[in-house]
Amino acid sequence: MNQQIHSKIFGQGPPLIIIHGLLGTLDNWQTIANKMSDNYTICLLDMRNHGKSFHSDVFNFDVMVDDLIAFMDTNWIRSANIIGHSMGGKVAMHLALREPDMVNKLVVADIGIKDYPPGHLHIFKALSEIDLPSLTDRKTAHDFLMNELHDPGVVQFLLKNLTREKDGSFSWKMNLEGIIKNYTFIMEGIHTENTFVKPTIFLRGDRSKYILDDDIPAILKIFPKADFQTIANAGHWLHADQPDEFVKLCSDFFDE
Repeated sequence: MNQQIHSKIFGQGPPLIIIHGLLGTLDNWQTIANKMSDNYTICLLDMRNHGKSFHSDVFNFDVMVDDLIAFMDTNWIRSANIIGHSMGGKVAMHLALREPDMVNKLVVADIGIKDYPPGHLHIFKALSEIDLPSLTDRKTAHDFLMNELHDPGVVQFLLKNLTREKDGSFSWKMNLEGIIKNYTFIMEGIHTENTFVKPTIFLRGDRSKYILDDDIPAILKIFPKADFQTIANAGHWLHADQPDEFVKLCSDFFDE
């Protein structure tokens, strides 16, 4: 497949690739990227089936790493610092374990290596129940999702995927059907004999349960140089909850 994932590249300095999570887009990382673009050439990516990237029935970590390698090759990036959040953190870890020479330093944001339970099913159900052909305004979608999910932050995050076509109709940017069909692959943990021995930092929010203290020994077997930092007053979207602290921890780590 010769399709290229959509990207936005700006800034100056060594390359820094940022990879969003499930149902996210590169736009979710614009604030962080702007804060770091004086010191790095920022590469924001939309992974396949997300944002403005192509849709595909094939959706797993192997092909997402293939997409990432193709992006780096096309843009003459031999190696880069990488930040990956949630699903994007897993993509970054898979790349580091498969092609360690392509990763200088690795930041994994609020995701571990274990198998995760299917925590998005209620979100998929709510999104699937929105009748896009009859939708006439964003507020109707907002009110429906609020009624189903009761979380303003999650609803705002999801609505970034709703786009209006030239004829006035609405559609999802993401390939919702393809994501749901392949969801079990995205929840799979990282099971490998490989190790990544370069500097790695795992960032977690103190209000998030994605990386528990009990998970750390298994992570260290695969990422023996890993450091762990907890950001106060932050949940799973720690970069949105505490952007300044997130940027400081990443910048200090890359500058070491």
